[in-house]
Amino acid sequence: MTVTAYRTVDVDGLDVFYREAGRPDSPTLLLLHGFPTSSHMFRELIPLLSDRFHIVAPDLPGFGQTALPSRDHFSYAFDNLAKVIRRFTEVVGLGRFAMYIFDYGAPVGLRVALAQPERISAIISQNGNAYEEGLSEGWAPFQRYWREPTPAHREALRDLLTPKSVRWQYTHGVSDPSLVSPDGSALDSYYLARPGADEAQLDLFLDYASNVALYPEIQAYLRKERPPLLAVWGRNDPFFLPAGAEAYKRDLPSAEVRFFDTGHFALETHAGPIADAIGRFMARCVAP
Repeated sequence: MTVTAYRTVDVDGLDVFYREAGRPDSPTLLLLHGFPTSSHMFRELIPLLSDRFHIVAPDLPGFGQTALPSRDHFSYAFDNLAKVIRRFTEVVGLGRFAMYIFDYGAPVGLRVALAQPERISAIISQNGNAYEEGLSEGWAPFQRYWREPTPAHREALRDLLTPKSVRWQYTHGVSDPSLVSPDGSALDSYYLARPGADEAQLDLFLDYASNVALYPEIQAYLRKERPPLLAVWGRNDPFFLPAGAEAYKRDLPSAEVRFFDTGHFALETHAGPIADAIGRFMARCVAP
């Protein structure tokens, strides 16, 4: 049995919390979480992979145990999240690594790949979108906010920060919700209730438009660099449609796409099968 360590490191004045497991001389896999969660979402996946891989899973700025700086001192934009994570990988001494990108972790991790493509050995995208056809109708209120960033449109999105909405994101599309532990959504809601967290998240909702604008550049990166890519997708995700997973094949014909009968937080119900798929993929694509 491998042991997970819980650490905090100073990244240019910002405390970044991360989980680490496995041997440092094994191939490294960087796990990047999404909204509204933290590295806690990988609590079941890490033990299933750390016997073969060096696992590093940070909390993004404003999420989990990583610092939540005030908006006066930190601009909550995806470019800035990516800069912190890129510097984090340097501070903790990661060289070349594979990435598991989920939800917000996708635009963060793919920005890191755009900046330093030589460091990326492979990509596992779990409901991590990079194509407009992957966006469901659930994005309509966000798109209104992007077009017209009025206070009213901002307030209309605040309901997504409530405990009821967070829990819905965990259970929607799951055939048996009793299989989804309440701990993850409860912890997410705890962090969202901290002073200033709501406004930081609403800033990120607005800046998500920058991710969609970046899709053509990301797709060009995939065509040029051709990183090995595995898409493991909860097919019932209310935000990111299966078409977003299939679209990776357009730019990477060798991409592997696997669908699971679950929702957005696929690890809550399918950590074992997803770990198996990752293990086989990494064994084929990443040298030990």
